Amino acid sequence: QVQLVESGGGLVQAGGSLRLSCAASGVTFSSVAMGWFRQAPGKERESVAAISATGNTAYYTDPVKGRFTISRDDARNTVYLQMNSLKAEDTAVYYCALRRARLATLSGPEYSFWGQGTQVTVSA
Repeated sequence: QVQLVESGGGLVQAGGSLRLSCAASGVTFSSVAMGWFRQAPGKERESVAAISATGNTAYYTDPVKGRFTISRDDARNTVYLQMNSLKAEDTAVYYCALRRARLATLSGPEYSFWGQGTQVTVSA
């Protein structure tokens, strides 16, 4: 079965950086699009970034553009989220998700499998 395991979360000061990783198993990783989403306390889940199966196309939600970068390493079955210039409002549980299609999308319902999440806390 498909499994997604996130890692790399933690506590960081505002302006700092973190890199999240998500290792996938049980799927032909190079054939699927991947996404990152987040949910802050008391708020709905929101999209963060998505990358196509080829890695040639990436999408970002406006609040993270220019600060976050999504990438993938198909040899490691892993997708990454490099987060720079972190702000207090980036504090959330971050989830990676897998879409059984090659094209990327920021639409959460398009994703079939989700990881357990990793906490990111940015102190002001």
